[in-house]
Amino acid sequence: MENASVDVNQLHSMGTTIIGVTYNGGVVLAADSRTSTGMYVANRASNKITQLTDNVYVCRSGSAADSQIVSDYVRYFLHQHTIQLGQPATVKVVANLARLLSYNNKDRLQTGLIVGGWDKYEGGKIYGIPLGGAVLEQPFAIGGSGSTYLYGFFDQAWKEGMTQEEAEKLVVTAVSLAIARDGASGGVVRIVTINKDGATRKFYPCDSLQLWHEELEPVNSLLDVMSASSPVPMVS
Repeated sequence: MENASVDVNQLHSMGTTIIGVTYNGGVVLAADSRTSTGMYVANRASNKITQLTDNVYVCRSGSAADSQIVSDYVRYFLHQHTIQLGQPATVKVVANLARLLSYNNKDRLQTGLIVGGWDKYEGGKIYGIPLGGAVLEQPFAIGGSGSTYLYGFFDQAWKEGMTQEEAEKLVVTAVSLAIARDGASGGVVRIVTINKDGATRKFYPCDSLQLWHEELEPVNSLLDVMSASSPVPMVS
């Protein structure tokens, strides 16, 4: 039997689920925790929500190395920006800096970002920075491989002027749905809520997440009839 050869330089599929939503008073960012390399789970409890400033965070998708180095450069330049101006950067400034780095290196980077935060000038803002380096201000943004299962869900479930509790419940439900549907998303759910009072992190273990149809125990199904010890008539 010939040994199977593996090309370590081949492209790997990378999956994740990241979400950012605005609510009446701030923003909520959410992400799963699975870092995958093709069919291999490299890290089942990674943190994909990275702090850039006290009031701005970024959700990372795509290549973990690319998204991490972009976040590091943005954080470095923002530190200089804060020293020069004597005040924190706005969410728009942070998003445009991340966009500039992504666009100028679009031929070498494979990453999509969602920048979210709160500032005293515009309140809570969400900016999507997809592959290629565009920047889009949106009331909500979703990214990663799990996002393909969530567009219809958000069209139905998202509404303007949500409370903080409604927004947090929405993103946790959405990530749990993506985890159930997308094989490249999994692990736990991490969220960050950002408003005028600062940023708050929350953690939801996998056994606390909502179960969906395929994950529920079958009840009164044909499988129950077939596994019964004695034949049960289908009709009386």
